[in-house]
Amino acid sequence: MSGPISNPWYNTRTIKDTYLDILTVRPIPAMDSDPLYVIEEKYTHRPDLLAYDLYSDHRLWWVFAQRNMDLIRDPVYDIEAGVEIRIPQANELKKALGL
Repeated sequence: MSGPISNPWYNTRTIKDTYLDILTVRPIPAMDSDPLYVIEEKYTHRPDLLAYDLYSDHRLWWVFAQRNMDLIRDPVYDIEAGVEIRIPQANELKKALGL
């Protein structure tokens, strides 16, 4: 089968004429105090789990890609064990995002 009916998101409800919601990227300030972190095996392809463990909020999964744009192009599949990234400190991140 071809065409839009074969697309699994064909019947997805729209939000303001967009599909699957949208991500509003907000800048994450790079601080010299941001620690280096080597991604552990349990977080491979799971930035949501890392965000939950670090910030108690799985919705901040996108922060790692935004803070490490020179290393991470795909915010899920580039999160791999052994990759060293900078992670924003919780208090600075929450201040930057107004949380």
